[in-house]
Amino acid sequence: MPRFTTVALVAGAALLVRRAVRSRMTTAPLWPLPALDEPVSGYGRGSTVPRKVVVTGRATPAEGVVELRLEGAGLPPWQPGAHVDLVLPSGLVRQYSLCGDPADTASYTVATRLIDAGQGGRGGSREVHDRLREGVEIEIRGPRNRFPLVGAPAYVFVAGGIGITPVLPMLRAAEAAGADWRLVYCGRSRVTMPYLDEIEALGGGDRVTVVAEDESGFPDLGFLAHVPAETLVYCCGPEGLMDAVTAAMPEGRDPRLERFSSAATTGGTAFEVELRRSGRMVRVAADQSVLAAVREELPDITYSCRQGFCGTCRQRVLEGEIDHRDELLTDAERGDSMLICVSRCAGKRLVLDL
Repeated sequence: MPRFTTVALVAGAALLVRRAVRSRMTTAPLWPLPALDEPVSGYGRGSTVPRKVVVTGRATPAEGVVELRLEGAGLPPWQPGAHVDLVLPSGLVRQYSLCGDPADTASYTVATRLIDAGQGGRGGSREVHDRLREGVEIEIRGPRNRFPLVGAPAYVFVAGGIGITPVLPMLRAAEAAGADWRLVYCGRSRVTMPYLDEIEALGGGDRVTVVAEDESGFPDLGFLAHVPAETLVYCCGPEGLMDAVTAAMPEGRDPRLERFSSAATTGGTAFEVELRRSGRMVRVAADQSVLAAVREELPDITYSCRQGFCGTCRQRVLEGEIDHRDELLTDAERGDSMLICVSRCAGKRLVLDL
């Protein structure tokens, strides 16, 4: 009997090991390869662990904008400026700022503007508008926050269109803290600007300046040149607006920015990438991303957003200097990994754990 028990235990352990290896190979087809440490992927960190949520509310806070209430169990806490990844039914991953109340621990609120292909859209917002109805279950990852609200006695916020979503919780927090604040809110027209009524009520007096292009053209940002040193400036919106805010700042000072898209993924010089595990070498042209070059050799490599936001294409860097262009990795993570959809080599050669 003791011998039978021992054999059964050994067999059971072997079965568990086989299942674990099979599971790992299913989720990361490039592993295991020659004896190196386990590869890094965008799904490895707690902030990227998928969680199930259900769409329990849907509203239209402005023309062309859909707001979703997402409910789920054990949702992590968040602070103003945070965003989540939505894993859409098609498998696309898109990032949306949380614009609800951080005190609501049972749900998240996001809002997205419809951007069609003719306007530069890549299908994500169309899928949200067409397919995410009440009762639909999806996965989310996050939240993450690379646009945190730092404590200060005074703030200036500049938001353009849907860029109001990360700013709205900041306004509420600044008001609750008794801080002095001012908002310049820009948009094509008032009917396209979400949460306008709430913002104007929150600001009262003259703290909110609404600049609708069809009424008054573009905002006058000259006042930013005289913003006191203790006042923090936050901006989220189109690239042109963020460039204008940056240019208007006092010399030596920069605003805190939240971008809709990544920095340019091409430009600079060509370089080589060694794929250490698979023993291959690829050349990345100046007008090509690392992801595009690597996919010519490893077509099954995983990726999603291609803008440096979701982390799906994160890879470990074994050698070489990285030119980081993402909006996701922390300073600690940037030491030995990169998002190959946007980041590049700052020298002539990179070695990836692929």
